[in-house]
Amino acid sequence: MTVRSAWLLPLTQTREDTRLTPVGTFAPESEIRTRDGVIAGGNPFAATSAGAMSLQVGVGRALVQGTDAQGAYPVSVDAPAVLTFTDGEAQFTRVDSVALRVYDQLFDQAGQNLATVEIIRGTGSATPTAPSMPSACLRLWDVTVPPGASAGTGGIPWSSALGDRRRFTSAYGGIIPRGYGLAFNGAYDGQYRDNGVSLERWDAAAGAWKAYPPTPTRPMSTRQVTAAPVNQSGAFVDFTAAAWPRITFTVPPSGAIFVSVGGQVSNRSTAASTAWMTWRATGAYTEAHGALNGLSAQAGRVIGTRRVYRDGLTPGGQVTLIPGWNISSNGGTDVFVQDGQLTVEFVQ
Repeated sequence: MTVRSAWLLPLTQTREDTRLTPVGTFAPESEIRTRDGVIAGGNPFAATSAGAMSLQVGVGRALVQGTDAQGAYPVSVDAPAVLTFTDGEAQFTRVDSVALRVYDQLFDQAGQNLATVEIIRGTGSATPTAPSMPSACLRLWDVTVPPGASAGTGGIPWSSALGDRRRFTSAYGGIIPRGYGLAFNGAYDGQYRDNGVSLERWDAAAGAWKAYPPTPTRPMSTRQVTAAPVNQSGAFVDFTAAAWPRITFTVPPSGAIFVSVGGQVSNRSTAASTAWMTWRATGAYTEAHGALNGLSAQAGRVIGTRRVYRDGLTPGGQVTLIPGWNISSNGGTDVFVQDGQLTVEFVQ
């Protein structure tokens, strides 16, 4: 195993050191600090059992941040490292941490210039916690060491003892890959990260990570399951959720949407008889069933779609669209409201 660090005294940095260490990685964490972390690619610093009390840490590259005055150290491990843990405490469980550590005699009292993979030992306790990290130290794994664990007693149960604490970093403007822990703030407005399911963008004004894109890229749509019962007349009636499911959505930042309703409506009871297929909105935006959004037929049948534009909605608000129908009379032929589809499209 060789652990290399660029820009660390003495002045013996080789061209190979420079090629292997990630000197171009720089995701800001503040005005002067760099977000430390593992460089993604394969399975960096993978941990596997190497014996009852020994752990092998695989190759990888990372950035280790020291104090503000120290800056960040590019580090690479080009061959697996094997670490041996001390025996467990007599009574209590202990949590040790495996970490990348940089010693720099210009800033610490260790008296050496060295990059290492090492064990930071925890303290046995009835409620053990991982040890605090010294300066210029990047935690990779936590290892739970049971009371009395030793090579003679079966050692550490590696299948359950390892806690993955690798967090990832990226170059400036890059997307930070998912790693251990999502409880960190962005460093600047517009920073991106991968939460493991989707992308998130840091909103500095709100002080929060927000889904990106903020609205679905595709329209949301729902289809009518059963025809209107047409057992009431002269009033607008909500379809039940079972007969025609509702749509609940988050208003996009633009505050604007298109809503479309389409299907077949018919009423040939009399020359004045009508049938309507409509929708209403409730929640952060309200709108009633009616002529402003509905599809209708009078003394005949219509197959079509009505698409309307709505703006001025409150961004981030929750709105539910509920399909509805209206039959003015039901005493003749071809009286139905059926085959409906309700769709909401988001204006970016």
